[in-house]
Amino acid sequence: KDFTLSNEKDAHASESDENLERGNWSNKGDYLLSMVGYAVGLGNVWRFPYLTYQNGGGAFLIPYTLMLALAGLPLFFMECSLGQFASLGPISIWRILPLFQGVGITMVVISTFVAIYYNVIIAYALYYLFASFQKVLPWSDCFSWADEFCSKTRLVSNCNATLDGEIIHANYSFITSNNLTCINGTMTYKPVQFPSEQYWNKVALQRSSGLDETGNIVWYLALCLLLSWMIVGAALFKGIKSSGKVVYFTALFPYVILLILLVRGATLEGALNGIEYYIGRQSNITKLMEAEVWKDAATQIFYSLSVAWGGLVALSSYNKFHNNCYSDAILVCVTNCATSIFAGFAIFSILGHMAFVSERPVSEVVDSGFDLAFVAYPEALSRLPVSPLWSFLFFFMLLLLGLDSQFATIETLTTTIQDIYPEVMKKLRIPVTLGVCILLFFLGLICVTQAGIYWVNLIDHFCAGWGILIAAVLEIIGIIYIYGGNRFIEDIEMMIGKKSCFFWLWWRMCWFFVTPVLLMAILVWSLVTFSPPTYGSVLYPAWGTAVGWCMIIFCVIWIPIVAILKIVKAEGNLCQRILNCCRPAANWGPSLECHRGERYSHVVDPKKEKEHEIPTVSGFVY
Repeated sequence: KDFTLSNEKDAHASESDENLERGNWSNKGDYLLSMVGYAVGLGNVWRFPYLTYQNGGGAFLIPYTLMLALAGLPLFFMECSLGQFASLGPISIWRILPLFQGVGITMVVISTFVAIYYNVIIAYALYYLFASFQKVLPWSDCFSWADEFCSKTRLVSNCNATLDGEIIHANYSFITSNNLTCINGTMTYKPVQFPSEQYWNKVALQRSSGLDETGNIVWYLALCLLLSWMIVGAALFKGIKSSGKVVYFTALFPYVILLILLVRGATLEGALNGIEYYIGRQSNITKLMEAEVWKDAATQIFYSLSVAWGGLVALSSYNKFHNNCYSDAILVCVTNCATSIFAGFAIFSILGHMAFVSERPVSEVVDSGFDLAFVAYPEALSRLPVSPLWSFLFFFMLLLLGLDSQFATIETLTTTIQDIYPEVMKKLRIPVTLGVCILLFFLGLICVTQAGIYWVNLIDHFCAGWGILIAAVLEIIGIIYIYGGNRFIEDIEMMIGKKSCFFWLWWRMCWFFVTPVLLMAILVWSLVTFSPPTYGSVLYPAWGTAVGWCMIIFCVIWIPIVAILKIVKAEGNLCQRILNCCRPAANWGPSLECHRGERYSHVVDPKKEKEHEIPTVSGFVY
């Protein structure tokens, strides 16, 4: 089937755009803030600070910075350059190496899985945001929903005391009834839960006993999920032209809130203890001798920059051809890492105050992931004066951080559809975008049942892990070793101008050796140290783990399937077919003829030849 290009312009495109068929960002600010919003997400707030204090405090910044330079930045720069050079999304970009087009499909499938559960987390933030509009925060005390284990303070179970000159061990009620005093360091405490923990499990989630017990759909979470998808659909109804304006608020305002939380936290008693626990009065340099610390640093950099998800390629594909993607990559990466460090101070200053008020060590109130965002930090905020205000600001910040990343993820999916069906997207962009949001909303309903949190954790454990690592390893091997690293550098120089050999020395060293070795090491380490998924102390049933494996297989199976289909469709003997599939397609190169120069003067112009890549039952063709 051929598509005939009409003179109608997509909502993506305007008269001032360089690429009138596909459209460009309205200005550089739209692009940079979209990239910052995509890279800076919930992990910067709820994972990085935890890893820092766990891995030697300030000393952790050494491997973190090195991994940024050796693994994160090289991949980030590569993907930005790829998308900008050919003005194509994560699947169509593999015209550069048809044999590896399945890598692009894997990225899109993983992004689809992530979009489903990521919006559920945004729905959690919305629920807590609405719950903050009360004089007394509903998780500030043990109300009617609490059980006997709920307590705002630690309850002493028994201890040692001196009675008639002898040291005795007795329960606390006996000690107090006889006006005795516990000897310091001998007290044992009853197992209790903060009100915020019970509120999260019993009220917000209505959490069941495990994955086996699905229960009912939690209606208020379903409504919050619907609202979050409505926000995403509204922001993306004109593609980058609308989302590029929304990010001026959603990407910048979280920094204002972080600053407010930091200033407020720094004025509280115990804040210094929290910050010292985060960075460390004296950083533990000996931690750098442990391989686990380096693995944590590499993994955090890799995931926080959102490389190999397809989003960087998709967002960069709307840049003008001669945009300086090199300086953009450095600016976004440095901003992302600086945000992580800054967020740590805001988080730990208030957690330090909570530890002070509840008379607990900081280590007992610190956590990561869901427990930090929806248990530990809300509990700390509930102890502040005017607590509803601070709670509103915190959850509004989480909402904005999540939305930014979600905008880019959905834009990745719609960009893929646009590359495959350009004429359809030109006429039906709004219905297609809304259709994607509605479909993903219904797929996400399983995540707002009473067992929903187990599904969210399961998808995150499998899909957002190995699949991305496998895609990243194949991406860098395919482009650097098969397409050709030096050839790729020449492509970049067509966009940003000729650079010296010294300029490319670092990038060559990383692309050709250091980065692929590091990625392989992380992948092997992750496989060797694999442990079945758990949520807290709840173990997953065997079928749940099997579902997780099926999801990751479904994500990566496209890599061999598409490679085999490409080889089967090629001509010649087996070696010739493989070689042909390892050469760029006839229409690989800059999108616009004016940018092709002599190097790409042979490129087939799709508009003249009416050739568009379309899906068929036998795979993607060009």
